[in-house]
Amino acid sequence: MSDVEILATGLGFPEGPVVCPDGSVILTEIRNNQCSRVAPDGTTTVFSRCGGGPNGLAFGPDGALYLCNNGGSKYVEGHSMGLAPHPDYKYGSVQRLDPKTGEATLLYKDCDGHDLSAPNDLVFDTAGGFYFTDLGKRYARHRDHGGLYYAQPDGSKITRIAFPILSPNGCGLSPDGKTLYVADTEGARLWAFDVKGPGVLAEAKPFAPHSGRVIAGIGSNARFDSLAVLASGNIAVATLNTGYITVISPTGEIVEAVKMPDSYPTNICFGGADMKTAYITLSDTGRLGKMTWSEPGLKLNYNG
Repeated sequence: MSDVEILATGLGFPEGPVVCPDGSVILTEIRNNQCSRVAPDGTTTVFSRCGGGPNGLAFGPDGALYLCNNGGSKYVEGHSMGLAPHPDYKYGSVQRLDPKTGEATLLYKDCDGHDLSAPNDLVFDTAGGFYFTDLGKRYARHRDHGGLYYAQPDGSKITRIAFPILSPNGCGLSPDGKTLYVADTEGARLWAFDVKGPGVLAEAKPFAPHSGRVIAGIGSNARFDSLAVLASGNIAVATLNTGYITVISPTGEIVEAVKMPDSYPTNICFGGADMKTAYITLSDTGRLGKMTWSEPGLKLNYNG
């Protein structure tokens, strides 16, 4: 693989990159409460003043961008990642961003009468709905439960489909759409859920909170963040603290581990004609990296 080329700097804890048809990358800046567009030459402009704590992004079937917003975090000097809810925090949400103006519209802020805590990442299926994770807000002495949800992009329906999960972060669908992968941050575990239909997972066994199964995990002080599924079906997981992109097979083998120039690589997405151009958010240092990957990423539904 080639070395990582730094495309943009000075970003406020970047996350959620998506590649646009024109070759630009739209990403979130959690610390700066906004979404930004990085042009192919590295020029960075504000795309959306969405507020809160913007995290995961995805294109929907209507061409709009859909955003998981964690509601905002409090930052302490010396820490690049937020350590607690922002003093103005009320709830997390899912927003729709106009593809031309970036105007943000609230889509969901609760489910079954319970506020969303910290929505993190999302992925659309071929039926036009989307799965999304809620990481759960962290407090000084406790944390909200995390969970997995399925919703419609028109705001008509949201369903809780796996709850609780300790700290669900990145999510992605297998090439055939029959498996949903979820990266669990604390403990660095990768869960797999069998998908029986749009928004329907396999039934949980007695006494189990959900039907997910752990297919892989790594030791040391590693933590998992977001992920991207490759065309081969392998799963590339951004791995915090150790600073790697860890590639895991559907059966749980570690295929490769690619070192990044940052201890907090938080997200990876793919673009280019051959889908081998990888864009990685290097969040501790506030940069967007670019490199040629060894195999193509999976083209996401509705992404160009």
